[in-house]
Amino acid sequence: MLSRLTRPQALAACGLPVVALLATAVFAPLPFSVARPGLTADVLGRNQGAPVITIKGAPTHETSGQLRMTTIEATGPDASVKLGDVLGSWFDTDRAVMPRDAVYPSGDDVKEIEEYNEEQMRESQDAATTAALAHLDLDEADVDVELRLEDVGGPSAGLLFSLGIVDKLGAGDLTGGRVIAGTGTISTGGKVGAVGGVPLKTQAARRDGATVFLVPKAECSDARAELPKGLRLIPVTTLDGAVDSLKALETGKGKVPTC
Repeated sequence: MLSRLTRPQALAACGLPVVALLATAVFAPLPFSVARPGLTADVLGRNQGAPVITIKGAPTHETSGQLRMTTIEATGPDASVKLGDVLGSWFDTDRAVMPRDAVYPSGDDVKEIEEYNEEQMRESQDAATTAALAHLDLDEADVDVELRLEDVGGPSAGLLFSLGIVDKLGAGDLTGGRVIAGTGTISTGGKVGAVGGVPLKTQAARRDGATVFLVPKAECSDARAELPKGLRLIPVTTLDGAVDSLKALETGKGKVPTC
């Protein structure tokens, strides 16, 4: 025999499944990663005691200023990201929630991800060298370039690697003594590609003293969204364009594009 429920009891009984669902939503892991501004590294300087760029077979010159590649740090592929983490990041400019597949496109196995990121970095370094030497009209067979950057993976330092090589081998000084940061992939033909995580990278750049940030043109709007005070954006689409922009900034001659 079923007993008759009063209205408050009925509402309470109906509410139990809703509460259970909300509790599940709050505590259930979600397919996201939480990212923060990561380290930056001066490609014209040293990393863990060794030069980031070593060149043999062609004369190099001393450089002033810095060219800092930028990174983000994200929770691991096996980390449990909850609804509270997602909601909290909306109110924190130092955090961003990104789809896990966008951060770890190679899967969930940590070793496989590390190997994938290392391969992406090697391919990026090779492309950066080819693009830089082509820009300078130098033969790859005559110039030996070694790029070394520990504990960083992925392809997003390509543009900065190329600029570092150009700065060491080319005439003049690209930085003019400034701390310049940036991000962007590079193709062997010198085209700059988008990377993601730009708002966090601008924060990392400003934190480490940069006053200028080179950003793939396609990501200008993302970079402007949470741009730190005192950081100037310069959009780029090619290595040639990036070099021209930095020369114009240094000499005061020519147009420096803006986002």
